[in-house]
Amino acid sequence: MLLRTNKYRTIALLAFILLLIFSICASIVYGYTNTSWTMSIKAFTDFNGSNEHLVLKNVRLPRALIAAAVGAALGVSGALMQALTKNPLASPALFGVNAGAGFFVVGALFFFHISSLQTIAWISFFGAAFAALIVYFVGSLGREGMTPLKLTLAGAALAALFSSLTQGMLSVNEAALEQALFWLAGSVQGRDLNLLISVSPYLLAAFTISFLVAEKINVLTMGEDVAKSLGQKTWMIKVLMALSVILLAGGAVAVAGPISFIGIVIPHVAKYIVGHDHRWILPYCAVLGAILLVIADIGARYLIMPEEVPVGVMTAIIGTPIFVFIARRGFKN
Repeated sequence: MLLRTNKYRTIALLAFILLLIFSICASIVYGYTNTSWTMSIKAFTDFNGSNEHLVLKNVRLPRALIAAAVGAALGVSGALMQALTKNPLASPALFGVNAGAGFFVVGALFFFHISSLQTIAWISFFGAAFAALIVYFVGSLGREGMTPLKLTLAGAALAALFSSLTQGMLSVNEAALEQALFWLAGSVQGRDLNLLISVSPYLLAAFTISFLVAEKINVLTMGEDVAKSLGQKTWMIKVLMALSVILLAGGAVAVAGPISFIGIVIPHVAKYIVGHDHRWILPYCAVLGAILLVIADIGARYLIMPEEVPVGVMTAIIGTPIFVFIARRGFKN
């Protein structure tokens, strides 16, 4: 389904944006509390203070917006990771982001018994950033500087280390296990919109940086020697890409916890539609990632209703068949 002209790419992007808007509206309407489209409209135009109107305005709207923002951040960060490491299986988890955030959160619960979700969000953000910075530093050591192989190995090693330490703490502290388990599974349920607002400047800065360097990423993916011969400061582009990954993935994990598959699958779906031009890949990843997480969150409400499963479980259920399809047709980076 490769779209070869900018005209068709633009039309398709606009269609996906409309689908995203519809998905957000559906996320507001559907759930355990019985509401309708008409009732949802009245909740915002003629609020009456009823339980249904409160759920629509104070629970489902923030939840839908958070899911869209987190999905967009994970989609774009995955595309940047795959371009930076030249690894078609790269995702924020490869950079140690998820493992670092989980380690810091569980450590805070284990040692300081923190219960504030706002505090946990900031701890996870700094944990994600700390892990990613270590990976970038280790991957840049040596005369040849940062290479995709060194980044991949450093990320895998650090992720394994943090995961082992996290499991060790959880195994000896049942209280921390109960508090951390739902966060570690990834969820947008019960998240306050203030969490998203607090990290939104970082997300917006990262989106802006990534879109501005998209054309230079195209040159960099042709090979570092080619990029340097064309006068590109490859180290600067890599730093900006790594910074964007840290801000996007760190912000997403801070708000919703570690959510899998979006960062791996969505970039390949975008490439399947628009090819390998990152000027188009990144916007498509943002929109498609948002759509996937919003739809997954709707499904999470109905899978075992009246209970809910973490949205991270739903993204795995939805993403696995897509991932298998991509693997069967062959990864192309």
